[in-house]
Amino acid sequence: MPELPEVETVRRSLLPVVLGRPISKVEVLTERIVQNRSIAEFQGLLTGASFEDLHRRGKYLIFSVGEWELVAHLRMTGRLIYYSSSTIPRAKHTSAVFSFHSGDELRFEDVRKFGTLDLVPKGDYASIKGLHSLGVEPISPEFTAELLWELCRGRRAKIKALLLDQTKIAGLGNIYADESLFAAGIHPERSSASLTEAECHRLHRAIREVLEEAIAHQGTTFRDYRTGFGQEGAFQNRLQIYGKKGEACPRCGVNLAHKKVAGRTSHFCPACQREQP
Repeated sequence: MPELPEVETVRRSLLPVVLGRPISKVEVLTERIVQNRSIAEFQGLLTGASFEDLHRRGKYLIFSVGEWELVAHLRMTGRLIYYSSSTIPRAKHTSAVFSFHSGDELRFEDVRKFGTLDLVPKGDYASIKGLHSLGVEPISPEFTAELLWELCRGRRAKIKALLLDQTKIAGLGNIYADESLFAAGIHPERSSASLTEAECHRLHRAIREVLEEAIAHQGTTFRDYRTGFGQEGAFQNRLQIYGKKGEACPRCGVNLAHKKVAGRTSHFCPACQREQP
């Protein structure tokens, strides 16, 4: 599933090409992509309108359309890709198409068909599971080392589970949680409460640095993810431990390990990230 750096990359790549462009036609090719609204109403409200702004909340993309907001969630294999001409052949798994008067298109492609589109009154996210309860944005000024320390204090949950809890920190997923914990030298199974204030400061810095570097390299592409222009990301070439089980730790040379933590396969170095502080 695309995580914060991938969704933010899509947002940044689409910003210059989809805003302020009148929508001439809305095609819904996979009906279940549209949530909580009839296809006819969805098309009627968007046709003739324009995307006025585009921002991100966690792993959601939110297009402003007058008094409405179009909320897109890519889920496992979704892609939002801009095409400069409607004559460019459509991918087999195209679920929705927004055509502009100028002849270009924004297409939602999704092999597994889990992606969703919600059209809601501006700011009314109650009907969108997960969006209204999101926690702090980890690349925002509000995400401070002190806040992370407060989130960890007194919590018995494993630190990997806390990092993946979207109600605490929005947008972090398996890849960047593992990379951040490695950068901070913290074992994924440590209880959150066991982290010292100094370790929380170190982890906060690691999260920010890992996410910012991943965004700078347009995210991680293993298979499905693409930018808003259909290009692969490059951060997979800079990963330190994720997906590298059995390989030598880039820091100490010990073979990297993996195990299930918080229901996800977690990668770590048993020497650099000790389970006991």
